[in-house]
Amino acid sequence: MPKINGNEIRPGNVLEHNGGLWAAVKVDHVKPGKGGAFAQVEMRNLRNGSKLNERFRSADKVERVRLEQKDQQFLYETDGKLVFMDMETYEQIELPADILGERRPFLQDGMTVVVEYYESEALNATLPQKVVCKIVETEPVVKGQTAANSFKPALLDNGVRVMVPPFVGPDEDIVVNTETMEYAERA
Repeated sequence: MPKINGNEIRPGNVLEHNGGLWAAVKVDHVKPGKGGAFAQVEMRNLRNGSKLNERFRSADKVERVRLEQKDQQFLYETDGKLVFMDMETYEQIELPADILGERRPFLQDGMTVVVEYYESEALNATLPQKVVCKIVETEPVVKGQTAANSFKPALLDNGVRVMVPPFVGPDEDIVVNTETMEYAERA
C-alpha cells in the first residue's frame, strides 16, 4: 500500500492508522506562528464508526488504503440487516442497516448501491446521488409569496421531510439529492 505524507491527506481518503481503517472526514491545514505546519484531521473508523482527531506533520508518513468498489443490488431487509447481491457473481452479503445512517429511508428495492470492500470485508455503502420519491403531503400554495425564493415542507413516501418549491404539489414525483437530502428537480 502506498504511503503518503501527512500534508497530502484529503477528505474521503481511507487511512490505516493505529491498526484500524479510518476515513478522513475533515482536514484543516494549520500553520502556527511557532513550529512547523501540520494537518488537523478528523477521522471516522470504518469498522465501528468512532471518531478521532489527529495531527499529522508533513514529515509523518501515513498508509493510504485503496478500497475496491463493487455495484451491488439491494434485495431486502431482515433482522436489522440489509441484504445485497453482487451483480456479477450473484453472491449475497448482509450489512448492518445503520451503515447508511440517515440516508437509509432512500434505499429502495432493486436499487444499485456501491459497496466498498477492503480485502473481502464490506465496509461502506453509498447510495446513488439522486433518487426519485413521491410526495405524500405538502402545504397548499400561498398566492403572492414570490418576493423571495420560498420553499415549503413536504412529506415523502419514505417518511422523510424535505423543503420543496411552491409549484410542487402532492402525488408528484420529485428527485432528491441523497448527499444533501434536498429537493433537486421534478422527476
